[in-house]
Amino acid sequence: MNMVFVYNADSGVFNTLSDIAHKLISPASYQCNLCNLTHGYFSARDVWVDFLRDLDSEIEFLHRDEYIRKYGESGVQLPAIFVRENNELKLWVDKTVIEQMTSTDDLMEMIRAALLKKQSGVTEPDAVTSLPA
Repeated sequence: MNMVFVYNADSGVFNTLSDIAHKLISPASYQCNLCNLTHGYFSARDVWVDFLRDLDSEIEFLHRDEYIRKYGESGVQLPAIFVRENNELKLWVDKTVIEQMTSTDDLMEMIRAALLKKQSGVTEPDAVTSLPA
């Protein structure tokens, strides 16, 4: 499975510093739960990095501005996770589902379940709202 994770944050040093400050000062109002799930204040969570290393998938991480430059404005609310099939991005996990997740484990379990389903040959698509959160 080829996954594209898109954060609801812009790239660049100034934006990164602003995001760190926002997480420290007002974590409840931070705009990107995908960032919260995968990163601490200064770097990616070790458990997340280990999990990604063990996946047999192509993974791309993009900030909001990088996503728009590369794929254009899609109208999809961010953060979001897409699956790339035949050079086409398909929304896999939307903002609503990501916002319901409370831990890195939630995110990793959802991805593991999807990969097991794909490996088992199940081909019918999941509705985003039916994914485990």
